[in-house]
Amino acid sequence: MKFAVIQFPGSNCDQDCVASINGIDGLRAELVWHKETSLRDFDAIVLPGGFAYGDYLRCGAIARFSPIMRAVVSDARAGKLILGTCNGFQILCEAGLLPGALARNQSLRFVCEMVITRVEVADSAFTHGCAEGSLLRLPVAHGEGRFFADPATLRELNAQRRVILRYADQQGRVVPEANPNGSVENIAGICNREGNVFGLMPHPDRAADERLGSADGAKIFRSMVETIAGQRARAA
Repeated sequence: MKFAVIQFPGSNCDQDCVASINGIDGLRAELVWHKETSLRDFDAIVLPGGFAYGDYLRCGAIARFSPIMRAVVSDARAGKLILGTCNGFQILCEAGLLPGALARNQSLRFVCEMVITRVEVADSAFTHGCAEGSLLRLPVAHGEGRFFADPATLRELNAQRRVILRYADQQGRVVPEANPNGSVENIAGICNREGNVFGLMPHPDRAADERLGSADGAKIFRSMVETIAGQRARAA
């Protein structure tokens, strides 16, 4: 299977994503420059972290107008799996592929640390093999990672089981002390209505090998592989 890792001016986790994905059996990742206009040769798309366009105006605001985003939006609507991490999550929200917005951290400080996230939905395209309530140790590194959405949107996200990950403590409790940025309801990652677009602030690409302190991030990429394989089997 072939994953596209989109490279914007200012991306700084693109190489991390490529290395992590290429370290998983049966997967191959390639960088795709933001000025390209087609992603037809790829089975899934990853929007990595970083500071696309220097975060001018606001995070993701300019990147969403890059030529490649037309293909990202088109492929998302066609059902292809899209993963956005950190800055990629911000871009997905700016592009309208995910609801809500990412605002300045409540502390007004850049946060760089290992956090714990609790899996809220075990049967999503991105969490196969993760039991509901299981914990994933993933690093965060952001200054604008506080997820916000209006009450109606939050009700919809919860009712439709679209909150995939929440920040939690070591006992799996969703408490304020476990929230690194002030995100509403401790939300760390959400998906779209169709379930094929997933955005999260933590970096699974930086937690795909035990030598990095955690290999939990690899579970997300492996789940994507399982989902794609299942789609192919059903189509055959």
